[in-house]
Amino acid sequence: MPLTDRNQPVTETLADAIRRTIDTKTKPLGALGRIETLAEQIALLQGTTAPVMQACTLTIFAADHGIAHAGVSAFPQVVTGQMMLNFLGGGAAANVFARVNDVALQVVDAGVAGEPIAHPALVSRRIGPGTANFLDAPAMSPDEARTALGHGAEVARAASGEALAFGEMGIANTATAAALAHKLTGLPLADLVGRGTGLDDAGLRHKLDVLTRAAARTGALTPEQAMAEYGGFEIVMMAGAMLETARASRVVMVDGFIATAAALLATRLEPESRRAMVFCHKSHEAGHRALLAALDADPLLELDMRLGEGTGALLAWPLLKAAAAMMTDMASFEAAGVTNRD
Repeated sequence: MPLTDRNQPVTETLADAIRRTIDTKTKPLGALGRIETLAEQIALLQGTTAPVMQACTLTIFAADHGIAHAGVSAFPQVVTGQMMLNFLGGGAAANVFARVNDVALQVVDAGVAGEPIAHPALVSRRIGPGTANFLDAPAMSPDEARTALGHGAEVARAASGEALAFGEMGIANTATAAALAHKLTGLPLADLVGRGTGLDDAGLRHKLDVLTRAAARTGALTPEQAMAEYGGFEIVMMAGAMLETARASRVVMVDGFIATAAALLATRLEPESRRAMVFCHKSHEAGHRALLAALDADPLLELDMRLGEGTGALLAWPLLKAAAAMMTDMASFEAAGVTNRD
């Protein structure tokens, strides 16, 4: 049964009232399709027949990955910091889409390689200068993993909006996401490993070989163990932010492959968080479909995107606003004086 918060179950009366509100709008039953399903999810989450979707914040978590040193990415690790500066300067796709959709955007240094970047708009929740190379050793210590979860929760609590979107930046983070998802689900690595930022066939084979050897380093793991052994600082921090957002009965807007790996981790840690998640788009990255299936998720959009940064979530934001507005602003048959069906 869905929950309005961690302790109070939604009554059948409320669920019925939400469904009746949707069904008595001036339209044939089900005529708004997925928008109706989305509206129902938002209303149940907020515990009302008059849900509100007015503001959203996108948080981009940036961090580096030791596995990059094993040659699993087409881009050098220095690009993570350079792109973080691009976000702060307003020049990335995420900035453009956020401005178009009137979404606030913040950038978090979760653990970018090199010296810390000083910028007045940067939120520093830095764990360290990137994770260790999980081909040879755990990516982070259990204490670091717990700290990352806590930092993510802090960032989410401070963000404004009825919905929070999450993006990421980190060279080699598709490799990290694939390894983490493999350990959390048992899905074959071959189903999860993709080209990331543009690997050729030889690079893809090398990436799969590296991750196969890395996965063999450990056996079955708990979610807590998996996030320390194979997680990235930005992925674990994003999972912590998602968990806190769900606890507050706010919508978690899940972006692409990396964000879905974080969502998977969040649901393994706290299964109730799944009720708050809206899966925004189906990425072109190999493995995303497998993760979506594992989460029984049907994303709103499919645009052949594979950029990350929260770009797919930003494009889905107008649909969330429309779904809530349908509940509150669209006339009922009775209010409009329109004859309903028999």
